[in-house]
Parts: sequence; C-alpha cells; structure tokens
Amino acid sequence: MQHLDEVAARLLDGALVQTRPIADDGRMQPFGPVEALFKGRHFDGQIIILCVSWYASFKLSLRDLVIMMADRGIRLTHTTILRWVQHYLPEFEKRWSRYARPVGGSWRMDETYIKVRGRWVYLYRAVDKAGQTVDFFLSRNRDVNAAKSFLRHAMKNRRTPSKITLDAYAASHRAVREMQETGELPRRVKVRSSQYLNNLVEQDHRRIKQRIRPMLGLAMKTICSQ
Repeated sequence: MQHLDEVAARLLDGALVQTRPIADDGRMQPFGPVEALFKGRHFDGQIIILCVSWYASFKLSLRDLVIMMADRGIRLTHTTILRWVQHYLPEFEKRWSRYARPVGGSWRMDETYIKVRGRWVYLYRAVDKAGQTVDFFLSRNRDVNAAKSFLRHAMKNRRTPSKITLDAYAASHRAVREMQETGELPRRVKVRSSQYLNNLVEQDHRRIKQRIRPMLGLAMKTICSQ
C-alpha cells in the first residue's frame, strides 16, 4: 500500500476522516473528527492505526504485532488485528486516493507469481515511471487472455496509457497488438520492450513477495480463471 505512513500520520492528525459522502455537485464535504472512524471500538484509534500501518508497511506477521503490542502493555490477539486490517485498509486507501498524485501515462507492465490460498497464481501489475501502482490483477494463467484482461481492468480504472513497456514475454506483446487491431487500445499507444525500464516494476515485485512471506501467502476469494 503506497504512502501508508503518510496516511497514518494524517489520520492521527484527524485530516483524513470524512463522515459524509461527496455532494451531488461533486464537491467534497467537510471532514468530521477522527474519533468518528473508530466509534464503538474497544481500543483507541491510535492503536488501531499503528497496528494496521505497521502490518502493511513492514515485514511483520500478525503474531509479531501481538508481541510488539504486549511489550507496550497492550494485550491483543492476532485475529483482532486481522479484523482491523481487513476493515480499515480499504478505508485508509480511499482517503489517501483523494490526495495521491494521478497515475502517469507511461506504464511498465510485468507479471510474477505469488501464493494465494495455497496455490501459485500469476500477479499482473503495472506501475508508472514514478513507481506508482497503476493496477494489479490475479490470474491462474499466464497467457494472452490474462494480459488482455489485466489491460482492460487497468484502463477501466485509470487513464489510457500513452506508452506501455513490456518484457520479452511474447504473450503480452501479442495481447497489446490484438487489442490495438480491434480498437480496444488506441494505435497511438507506443509499445516497447526494455528490460532496463521494466526493472522498476520487477524490483517492486520483490518488495511485494518480501511482504507476503511473513503472511504465508494471501487468502483472496476471487481469482480470474483467464
């Protein structure tokens, strides 16, 4: 999760809590007090923010956090922290996305493999030239259809890219070429192959794997069968 430390700092300052939705005219409504986000919780909001941000930012397991909190005199169970992570990470991300820099048009696309629910699957990802995540996609297969599904998903959620940098894997190049032939991807989009430029996303893959290792893999419910 990008810039989670900044999210945590803003939350602690009460800067990212919004209690009312965006108005019909598209303007943001005033923010409410930070306590509103944690209303009804047994533990203080600052404890929740620290646990969630540490879990997402560092190579820590849930049981590592239980020990760290116990050293500070706070008794927690790993299931409690897991519920906080599942509930608050999407909330933190939504609030940060309103302040984040827009994704650039030059994409670096690559795929790797990770373990989900005990099975190896392919993780398709793209980042812009500044290293900001464009989108990600999980698939059981590594082929043309999977690459097309990822690009469709990414363009639905983000702007259409001006450049796409790929590695030497032929299926990804074929997917882009066929999407340009059918008009799904504009022909003006420049496609290039560069191992050097794609080092940016490959290095990011390593950080993801390092983070997932203490978690013993992921446990997501839905994986594309393409």
